[in-house]
Amino acid sequence: MGSPYLELQAIEAWLGAKAVFTDLSLRLDRGEHAVVLGPNGSGKSSLIRLLCRELYPVVKPGSALRIFGSETVNLWELRRRIGLLSCDLEARHHPGLRGVDVVHGGWFGSVGLGPHLHPTASQHQRVERLMAELQLDQLAQRHFGELSSGERRRLLLARALVHQPEVLVLDEPTNGLDLRSRHQPLQLMRHLAMGGTTLLLVTHQIEAIVPEIARVLLLQKGRLIGDGAKSALLQSDRLSALFETPLQLISHHGWHQVLPG
Repeated sequence: MGSPYLELQAIEAWLGAKAVFTDLSLRLDRGEHAVVLGPNGSGKSSLIRLLCRELYPVVKPGSALRIFGSETVNLWELRRRIGLLSCDLEARHHPGLRGVDVVHGGWFGSVGLGPHLHPTASQHQRVERLMAELQLDQLAQRHFGELSSGERRRLLLARALVHQPEVLVLDEPTNGLDLRSRHQPLQLMRHLAMGGTTLLLVTHQIEAIVPEIARVLLLQKGRLIGDGAKSALLQSDRLSALFETPLQLISHHGWHQVLPG
């Protein structure tokens, strides 16, 4: 087992007047690719906010939150070590932003580039090289609002990768994409996983679970109801209970799909 990048011990957390977690304990290790699977409203996005320090748990005896082994976190250091692709982040980007500025925003944890943010020459080179590798050159000068959902998602994925993070968190990366657009991030996820980047996929879509992911966590109504090997938890009965509807799982060459049960 590798060293942990996230440790939660008896966490209680609230969003306004609603308790999203009351007693959540969890450990995620570097080098272990995992998926947090659950229906809408299960607490998946809140878990990401805990990891990214956008949601703070209640301070109480016996409770702890540690990121990379520490209970105190430097946000700039955290942004360098953890890359994030999320639907919330996509919604915060102004439609008038140029594609290249969307990617540069990853250096500063910003949405685009403000008047006082100036990437260095080496940062410019890194973005140019990354956009070329991801075949995004043609999107550099185009406006964010003109792009398809798949193109916007690929730009945000490049933004998440500028620091070459140790951990990449993907929140519903294929949500709303057509079949062709969906395959591109999935193939990139596989490439990154095989190259040493630790993946944390957060989704309700079974088909987004790439073969390299070995650990499955089942989250339902703020409770972890399953945590273990993919072979044990990706089963029709477990998924039917998780989503509270009859489902039949089909598997083929490491990929999975569900049909009505």
